[in-house]
Amino acid sequence: MSEPDLPALTSEQKRWAFGAAGLFLLAVGFLGFSLNTGVMRVFAVGWLVLMIFGYVGAIRVAKGDFAHPLFKSQVMLHVIAVGLLVMVFARAFS
Repeated sequence: MSEPDLPALTSEQKRWAFGAAGLFLLAVGFLGFSLNTGVMRVFAVGWLVLMIFGYVGAIRVAKGDFAHPLFKSQVMLHVIAVGLLVMVFARAFS
């Protein structure tokens, strides 16, 4: 049986999906750094878990639309988390 092809993603959907994937990879990288050095382990694990549940829940509610405002707000929430993480490290090294 052949299943019907899925519709192609728009350029806006591709941008938001790429941004979410980039943030996810950043969180996984920070988790590796955290487990290696012992710095902010709870934050690293919690951030990754929050990201997984947030993205999955937003995609379910948005019915697979990466350009849905709920998914966009999840991505922006994690952009803010990256900003806070940068500020913590900047404060620690200054």
